[in-house]
Order: sequence, then structure tokens, then C-alpha cells
Amino acid sequence: MLKLNRKRTMNIGFAFFGILLLWQVYDSWCPTFLTDIFARYAYGISSAELKAGSPDKILHVQWLVGIIMACDNLAALILLPIFGRISDRTKTPIGKRMPFILTGTFVSAVAFPFIPLFFHKNNILGMVVTMAIVLIFMMMYRNPAVALMPDITPKPLRAKANGIINIMGYLGGAAATVLGIFLKLSDYINVPDESRKLWIIETPFIIASILMVISALVLHFSINENKLEKEMKKEMEEGELLAAIEAPVDDDKPMPAANKKMLAAILAAEFLWFMSDNALGTYIGNYVIYYLNSVSSSTMFLTIIGGVASVIGFAIAGSIADRIGRKWTISVGLGVTFLGLLLMMMAGPTGKVTGAHGEFSFPIILYVVWFIKGFGMSLVHNCSFPMVVELCSSKKIGQFTGYYYASSMSAQTVTPVLLGLLLTNTGLWSVLPFYSCALTALSFIVFTVLVKNIKTKKVANAKGLEAIGADD
Repeated sequence: MLKLNRKRTMNIGFAFFGILLLWQVYDSWCPTFLTDIFARYAYGISSAELKAGSPDKILHVQWLVGIIMACDNLAALILLPIFGRISDRTKTPIGKRMPFILTGTFVSAVAFPFIPLFFHKNNILGMVVTMAIVLIFMMMYRNPAVALMPDITPKPLRAKANGIINIMGYLGGAAATVLGIFLKLSDYINVPDESRKLWIIETPFIIASILMVISALVLHFSINENKLEKEMKKEMEEGELLAAIEAPVDDDKPMPAANKKMLAAILAAEFLWFMSDNALGTYIGNYVIYYLNSVSSSTMFLTIIGGVASVIGFAIAGSIADRIGRKWTISVGLGVTFLGLLLMMMAGPTGKVTGAHGEFSFPIILYVVWFIKGFGMSLVHNCSFPMVVELCSSKKIGQFTGYYYASSMSAQTVTPVLLGLLLTNTGLWSVLPFYSCALTALSFIVFTVLVKNIKTKKVANAKGLEAIGADD
């Protein structure tokens, strides 16, 4: 009878804790860093001065911001599959994934605090090169870290395990969000150059680096890959027999046509929903500061609300998938997200307020949007990765994890540039919600029409609390 080891799964989740911690800080601060530094190079003044004198010109540098953010994702598109394949074939005394996780974590953690330092010094080359170093070594870390869960979790239990993993990840994102609330980026950006304090932007990056290292060490000392691989062999074989796939997996034969078709459909839909989601993640900080004219901490409150909704979704997504199948769980998630983004189209700068923090108050409807979107996308993310690695054996998990991330990263390569160009050419920040809403609708159509719903077989599969109660 298959049982999910909850304690071990939470320990594996420390890898994802470090990943989302770094990316939350990176995505919340770096696009605004780039906007400000490009404003200096293009117009000779800071974005704060540009905002006061000619705010529309801020839109004119967004295509450059998009290109830099896309270059990062382009590197990830190339590197993630490579590190996935290499780690599949690696054998060391500490396992096949752990060497990549530890090396990637420590190099990224050392380099990460140099990003705001170079920005403060107006050194665009140093900042962009450091961003690239962080990204390369995080890619060394990310694929093996994500592949670690399916390495030692039987196929029928991976949706529930992925829920726990994602909750751990969102705790990392929450840690970064709290930093953004107390260390407001807008307090640095919206002041004269002589009043800018380096510690405001440096502190979040240093704390993120320290927490990343701690999370990697917890993972290393609590998970013995080689030992677990031997202990889990029988359960993994049983899981293969219960997999939710059309045709059995056999490494000695070509991938069955039905499985290929299913993989292609999942990856195509994933590409579209990541284009939508990454557009919001990349530009929401600038949207809040430059369009809504609000404080940057408002973005952090959005993240907290979305994170709470996501944790709720991750906690129940596995059980929903057991009842209706992973396909319909994802379809429901996309539908819910679409409805939330329809509401976002109604948001805009609202009533005037006084004070140093901005001209307009923050539209309350956006908090509702982020809760709906957070819940919907948690259902999507929770079930999509297990669907991809369901289609391979334990020998190719890193490779198929690479496929999953190749799709998501190619989307995140295209979307910052495409949306940046749209913002530049239209001069309208309101393009953002329309763009994301349309792509979410398209991903829903592709996924619902092309992906088959195959439920996990129930033979000898533990139920309810019994399925997640084993801690040893």
C-alpha cells in the first residue's frame, strides 16, 4: 500500500523554499532596478525625476527591461534541460542531484547581493553580468532540486507531494515578501539621488542569500539520496504500475505515440499559461509604482494575498485531482484564473490621497484578483509537473523536468519582450491585464481540448490521512 512520507517530502521542500525565495526578491526588485538605470542612460535622469516630469517616457524603456529579463530566461531555456540530463547520469557519494543543488546554491548566494550594489553605483554592466551569474547557477540548482521529489515519490502520490513542496516554496516567497513590506523599494526609487540609502535595497538580497544557504544545508543533512533510492525501489515499481498514462513506459522502446501527444499538449498549454503569469510577475511592480502611482509595498501585499490563496489551493489540489483527475483540476484552475483577470481589467488609479507615498490610492479590487489568481494557478502548477514526469521512468526524471522547464522558460523568454514592446508602442499600462487574460483563455482551450483525463488507478493505494501519515 502506497503512503506519502510527509516529513521527508517537507524536507525536500526546502529546495523549493530557496528557489522561490530568490525569485521573489529577483522579480520584485530587478525590473524596477532596470527601469531606473535605463532611464538614466536614455534620458540622463532617474526614473523618479522622469516620473515627476514626463511619466509616459518610463514606458519607452520597458522594451529594454523586457529584453534583459528575457535574456535571463533564454539562458534558463538552454541550461535547465542540460543540467537535467547531466544529473540523471551523475553518481556521487551524496547522490545525483545534491552536488548540483549545493554548488548552485552557494555560488548564487555569494553573487546575489552584488546586484543591488552595482545598481546603486549605476554600473549597468556589473549589474547585468551578476544577474547572469546568479541565473546560471540557479539553473544548476533548480532542475535537480525539482527532480528530487519524483525521484523518491511513487507516481500516484506526486500530486499530493507536489502540494507540500509548493507550500514550502511559498513560505520562501512569503519571507521575501515580508522583506519588501518593511524595506520599500519605492522609498529608494522615489527620492533624490543624494537621499538614496543602499541598505534599503541591499538588505533583502543579503537575507535571501543567508536563508538560501540554510535551506540547502537542511536539505543536504536530511535527505540521503543513495539510501532512499534503495529503500524506495519496491514502492517506485508499484507506482509505475498505477501511473495515470495511456501507454506503459519502457526505456528500451520509443516513447508511445499517445504519450508523445499528451506531453506535447501539456507543454503547449503550459507555455501559454506561463506567458500570462510571467507577464504579471515581471511588470506588476512597475505597474503599481508608475501606473497606479502607489507604494511598492502594495505589490508585496498582493503577493501575500496570492500566496495565502495558493497555499489553500496546494493543500487541496491533490485531493481534488484524486476525485476528478489532474486534467480537470488544471482546467478548473485556468478557468478561475481567467475570471480573476477579467476583474483586473476594471482596476485603475482611484481616488486622490495626500502624503509622500503617492498621488492615488491602491484599487482594492486587485487584492481580490490576486486571491482568485493565486488559488487558480496553484491548482494548475500543483498538477502539471506530476503529469509531465508521469510520462517517463525514474531514469529520465531530470530530462523530463527539463522539458517542463524548457516550456515555462521559453514562455518567460518571449513574454517580457513581447509585452515590453506592446507597452512601449501603445503607451498604455492597461495592456497588461488584457494580455494575461487572453493568454490564459487560450491555454484553457488548448489544454481542455487536447489533453486526455486519465485518473490514477486506485489498486492498493492508501486513502485519506493514511496516504499522508507515514513519517518514517
